[in-house]
Amino acid sequence: MPLIIEPLAELTPKLQQALACQLQACVAEGASLGFYHPISEPQMVNYWSRVNTELFASTRVLLAAYIDQQLVASVQLVPCQKQNGRHRGEVEKLLVHPAYQRQGIARQLMQYLEAYASQLGITLLVLDTQSGDKSEQFYQAAGFNKTGEIPFYVSNQQGEKFATSYYYKQLC
Repeated sequence: MPLIIEPLAELTPKLQQALACQLQACVAEGASLGFYHPISEPQMVNYWSRVNTELFASTRVLLAAYIDQQLVASVQLVPCQKQNGRHRGEVEKLLVHPAYQRQGIARQLMQYLEAYASQLGITLLVLDTQSGDKSEQFYQAAGFNKTGEIPFYVSNQQGEKFATSYYYKQLC
């Protein structure tokens, strides 16, 4: 089963539903992605509508990964819009549906993102993730460098606060 990765120009209702299911599944598994579980329908609609608006404005890139025409993963790239920062982009919401994790999909998706970013003239990628999350090991293995942490940056539904780690990767 080959993995097909492609940038999405717009989000059809079917794609929005598939992305919403993917995000909901990852949050349900404990991923810190800006939402508490369960994500309400209005929150989900609002989030993906905002993403779609940014896709139309070319201020966000959404890459989708498919196996047998089924969406299994996605990642977003937000190129910096500041004049002095157009060489950098922020990686957001790397999502691999839990049923497809640990199969190298995230690695392939990030390699595609890096190549795509390079074509856009982006030479520096930045991202953040909850400190201690399994994603930290993934990003370090993918060549990202940790620059530090901000304590008490995110919270869970119980009000506990957690640090967030910041990473960068220079592209050649």
